[in-house]
Amino acid sequence: MRSSLSRRGFLAAGSGLATAAALPALSGCSTLASADSDPGTLLVHTQLGTTAPGSATYTAVVKAFHKENPGLRVKNLVNGDDLPQVYETSRLARKEPDVVMVNLYDKTLAWTDVGATVDVKGYLDDWGLRERVLPAALEEWTDSKGRLRAFPYFATNWPVAYNTALLERAGVDSVPTTGDQLIGTARKLRAKGVAPVTVGGNDWTGQKLLAQIIQTFLTPDEARKVYATGDFSGRGAREGIDYFVQLRDAGVFADKAEGLTSDTMTTQYNTEAAAIQSAMSSALAKVPAGPAGHTEIGGWPLAPGASHSKPTILRSYTLIGFWISPNGVKKLPSVEKFLRFMYQPDVVSRFITESGRDMALVTDTVSKEFPLVAKAQQLGDRVGQVLLPDLYVPPTATQPLITATSTAFTRGTSAAAVRSALESAYRTA
Repeated sequence: MRSSLSRRGFLAAGSGLATAAALPALSGCSTLASADSDPGTLLVHTQLGTTAPGSATYTAVVKAFHKENPGLRVKNLVNGDDLPQVYETSRLARKEPDVVMVNLYDKTLAWTDVGATVDVKGYLDDWGLRERVLPAALEEWTDSKGRLRAFPYFATNWPVAYNTALLERAGVDSVPTTGDQLIGTARKLRAKGVAPVTVGGNDWTGQKLLAQIIQTFLTPDEARKVYATGDFSGRGAREGIDYFVQLRDAGVFADKAEGLTSDTMTTQYNTEAAAIQSAMSSALAKVPAGPAGHTEIGGWPLAPGASHSKPTILRSYTLIGFWISPNGVKKLPSVEKFLRFMYQPDVVSRFITESGRDMALVTDTVSKEFPLVAKAQQLGDRVGQVLLPDLYVPPTATQPLITATSTAFTRGTSAAAVRSALESAYRTA
């Protein structure tokens, strides 16, 4: 994938960031300078420490790391969704943390290409960790120039959750596997006052479901081209948009889905106000025991003539990786100790058993305490798989695509208008 940012472009973009607001989140320039000059301190910038699943486990394993390595201290700098922007600001000041724990998405797609982080392929081999990583994860984290952007760590399954108790109450005796069945199910659920498919039509969850449905009539190669170029004019993409509009206008999605977010989606499903949700592993891990006990995990229903033979899900191995910064290169012995520890099988297993995380690493551990996550892990070839578009969408088009997603979920918007909104996201980015 060709980066949309040059080094000069990265610097120009960074000069407009909210430095005054961002640097306090990094505990101040003096702290950064102190950590940078202290060989006994490893500065790790992470999203684990907020409400992200796995935060408590991460805190615990860092304590275990300190016990095993008494001469080395890990100092965590915690941010949420604003982590990429905060990191870029610190990098422009040459005060960036040594290691960054974040997913491969949007801004981060360009980091290795512009020198904000380094190619870690050689370190993976030198430290003997390649065999610990799933081949599919290595493929997703490797860019078009053969550079490994980061050490893969978290992965995710993204299936569809069906509340079978609500389906049965509405007179539906099996999970829908076709579009016609889904439309019929939606009508019966609405008659009982239950929302059919809840989705964050105003954020990334809706963007992913829309992309999944559009790919109904696309092969993986065709989907890569569509999402890399923003050209939705091909027959397969147009048929996928038509299918989405058919489902939307038949009432398949929750009312006013265009204004819903991932939080409202999760709340509606977990409180049994909605019967169906497209949910990644972290959301499945949060489903309470009651609804989890009568939830079936499957794929998204297909339309006649689909390019797939089975209902589809999304899978991704790029949820969180360990990126090494230019400052981190100065502390490679410390970075190596930290990553070797995080790759230990017992540490990896803790994230699975304690937090319900999917991992991009080789492991036999299953999320027994998180039954829906385990069910998703065991789907195997009972479902098909479509492309997660994140690796192919140009970073500058990511947020405009979310705006276009809200337009797409608005009832009455024509297929032509949906296509126009999607293509405009690329042109105006």
